[in-house]
Amino acid sequence: MSPHWLALRLRPALPEAVSPPAILTDPLTALAWRALQLTPWVAELDGALVLEISGSERLFGGRNALLQQLLTPTLAPLICAQGPTALVALGRLWAAAPEAEAAGAPSANGEGGKLDGPGLHMQGDALRTDALPLAALPAARAHLPTLERLGCRTWGQLRALPRAGLARRFGAELLAALDRAYGLQAEVYPWLRLPEVFDAPLELAAQVESASALLFGARRLLAQLLEWLRARQRGVLVLELRWQLDARRSNALHVDAHHDASGYGRLELRTAQATQDLRHLERLLAEQLARVVLPAPVLYLRLRTLATQPLSGESHSLLADDVRSGDSLHHMLERVAARLGPEQVLCASTQAEHRPERMQHWQPCAAPDTALRAEKKGVRAVTSVARPTTNLQLSPEPGALYPSWLLATPQSLQVQHAQPQFHGPLALLAGPQRLEAGWLEGETPALRDYFVARSQRHGLLWIYCDRLGGKEGTGGKDAAQWYLHGVFA
Repeated sequence: MSPHWLALRLRPALPEAVSPPAILTDPLTALAWRALQLTPWVAELDGALVLEISGSERLFGGRNALLQQLLTPTLAPLICAQGPTALVALGRLWAAAPEAEAAGAPSANGEGGKLDGPGLHMQGDALRTDALPLAALPAARAHLPTLERLGCRTWGQLRALPRAGLARRFGAELLAALDRAYGLQAEVYPWLRLPEVFDAPLELAAQVESASALLFGARRLLAQLLEWLRARQRGVLVLELRWQLDARRSNALHVDAHHDASGYGRLELRTAQATQDLRHLERLLAEQLARVVLPAPVLYLRLRTLATQPLSGESHSLLADDVRSGDSLHHMLERVAARLGPEQVLCASTQAEHRPERMQHWQPCAAPDTALRAEKKGVRAVTSVARPTTNLQLSPEPGALYPSWLLATPQSLQVQHAQPQFHGPLALLAGPQRLEAGWLEGETPALRDYFVARSQRHGLLWIYCDRLGGKEGTGGKDAAQWYLHGVFA
């Protein structure tokens, strides 16, 4: 299998053309991350990307299919050239691009047909290797004046010179580069690798004085992050956005929840589930930035991942009824927490405790590490923005009956003729469910018998009699105190 190389570089905007707005902070790096999903042989040479694709063509359905996957969707206007070696592809790219840009139209592709799309132009592939100008060979540029005086202007003319004299006059590196270009030596370059952590800076075009206006620059960083997440096949859990304040302003040393004394500000974005949803991350960031007050103009931004997680595959249904519409529950709750504050949205998780009022613990649901630990342990958790003492979600024991709603404080009931009363007499339907707890904690022990009771006005209720409240020798229930503890919905 003969090697086949591609060379890619950003297409400069024409003076008379209106270039599209930059979406990514570094389109060439994002393109390299995408290329690494298709081939491990990717390097940056002379301001362009070169990648060897012969070993990947069959896996991705052919050369054109691989190119379409690499360049769709378009990250930025690009120029592409092909060749049997990296230096030939790079030379064709360098030599043919100026003419094509001046003409404003793509040229014919002599190796593999014509593949032009939005923002993509295949250039100069029909140009023979011997006809490439010397300026297209990076190793020869330092010697161009001397070589031109010798009448040597193309790769073929340079190759025709005596090798021994060429090495003595211009050094062995020029001869080695010429051999690599013609495939006589192996091509070894500093191959690119995906970074383990995403960390990208951005210098703003102008000073920004409103925190909400930082979202415009943050979108470019998030778009760059999306390419990294796709290349790593991971989802983000925690992001950190930092900004640098203008130190020349006297109030730049303002210290609050988002700024420190060194003139930097930061905020964290947390998601309960690993995600690549760029729209959701933008909405979370917009909600949090709306609560930030900048003490001074901002000059620089930096986005960094603090926690990520591998993404698992998702099976999609072919049935229309199974297609979900709208945002998921955790997306909605994260936006509410970003707008109102994480302490206003609580998550209930079960605890190893027999007393119903202590079977659950409430905490901010915006903590992804807590949610992930609960999910791995199989703990059922519910989320509520209402009063946390009203909703009870338990994992009942076999035969146990628990209500949907639990009172924050048990309500004492009157007893008439040994029958508990709540707006009328209560009929006991099921029970008792005996509970004994609190002996080993140094607290008041709990000895309760729980019953399911029916009220003519309020439906099914959950009541108990406190056996510690009964008098010894009086029959227990006749003298015990009864309490209303829950309501069945």
